[in-house]
Amino acid sequence: MATASKTTKTAAKPAPKAAAEKKQNTVSLKNLAAVLADKHELPKKQSEAVLNDLVALLGKHLKKGDRIRIPGFGILVVRKRAARMGRNPATGEAVKIKASKKITFRPAKDLKESI
Repeated sequence: MATASKTTKTAAKPAPKAAAEKKQNTVSLKNLAAVLADKHELPKKQSEAVLNDLVALLGKHLKKGDRIRIPGFGILVVRKRAARMGRNPATGEAVKIKASKKITFRPAKDLKESI
């Protein structure tokens, strides 16, 4: 009976890193512009310009500290991180980490459910 349990254990092991082997595609702004241009019958340069302006406008509003809400997509917010003490993992020495700002994204319910 001991051999049967060994067989069961080896048979129950999942394939090593099967999910990690699947390559993830990267979609660039240029790819998005091309799709939008085809869908809305616009020149590619014009759709690229619109997307570049959108990104610049988002950056401008985030710099001012505005909250950006895009229905169906999510919310972008700038959050302040306080100064704190950390540790250098190599030496264990205490290191002061200065205060900073970061952009956080909270996906919309529709987006979360679609994934």
